[in-house]
Amino acid sequence: MALRVVQWTTGNVGKQSVQAIVKRPDLELVGCFAWSPDKVRRDVGELCDIDPIGVSATDDVDALLALSPDCVVYNPMWRDVGEMVRILKSGANVVSTAAFITGHSLGADRARVAAACERGGSTVFGSGINPGFIEMLTIASAGACDRIDKITVAEEADTTAYDSPDTEIAAGFGRPIDDPELAKLTEEGTAVFGEAVRMVGDAIGVEFDEVRCVSEHAQTTEDLVMASWTIPAGCVAGVAASWQGRVGDRTVVELSVRWRKGATLDPDWQVGMGHTIQIDGRPTITTAVHFLPPPDFAATTMEEFMVLGHIMTAVPAVNAIPAVVAAPPGIVTYTDLPLPLPTGYVSA
Repeated sequence: MALRVVQWTTGNVGKQSVQAIVKRPDLELVGCFAWSPDKVRRDVGELCDIDPIGVSATDDVDALLALSPDCVVYNPMWRDVGEMVRILKSGANVVSTAAFITGHSLGADRARVAAACERGGSTVFGSGINPGFIEMLTIASAGACDRIDKITVAEEADTTAYDSPDTEIAAGFGRPIDDPELAKLTEEGTAVFGEAVRMVGDAIGVEFDEVRCVSEHAQTTEDLVMASWTIPAGCVAGVAASWQGRVGDRTVVELSVRWRKGATLDPDWQVGMGHTIQIDGRPTITTAVHFLPPPDFAATTMEEFMVLGHIMTAVPAVNAIPAVVAAPPGIVTYTDLPLPLPTGYVSA
């Protein structure tokens, strides 16, 4: 019998979640939450660029939870702890792409989430491309070593064409380069990477004395005009954050990001596009991860090309649904689940 699934929002990532759900024979989409009033009562297939599927979007949360879904796919831009608690208390499991891995960055709210799981007998799991899927690959890579000296994951990207000021401003982009709050902003805006450090630590059996963030920033020397916003000269157009899991004075796990915008960055950071995983140990294993379009992929704008990123964010969480539903109640990560399987995606 297929698992009953409710989709939460139909934004860029939510659309790809819906498309993945309807492809899987072991999942059935039974409901969908619409944040925008203009989406209410519209067919979810229509909202997600596929054929109608006979399910209408609604903003009635009680009605959705009354459907007794096995799982809610939670894809808002920003997590809302109150929403998550309400869903989990109802007994529905949650897979999320909203900056959630272990919940440690939530502070006291993590206990609320855990209590909701206990009350509802439900489970919550978070993923995405990074953090999430990349750390799963990292843990798998370390599984071939009989000695681990250090684990390093590095993400690099030129994000000039990535048009998401709401998420990027939260990490420090656009702030004056001499803003005394920059380090704090970047730490808060990238805190989910600290959660991923903890997950990798759990996988290798290490308890950290400290998980810390070290950040760098670069400014644009000219006004940087983008699709929906402008970064003035002298403001941050480059953000780097290194999240480090330390034992004593030694960094054992380091997850870092380095993002730049525009051609007038000072310092002029040179960045690649993709992820590098390195396990220093015996043996030392290095893995470069790149994401490329298939030969039949048609994109005439950067917005259309970004669909690939939305797919990579959505699908790891969707694929985890069967394992999450079968898991004991509580907050779980990749370290608690069997390998999620990509069922139903082989092209005809």
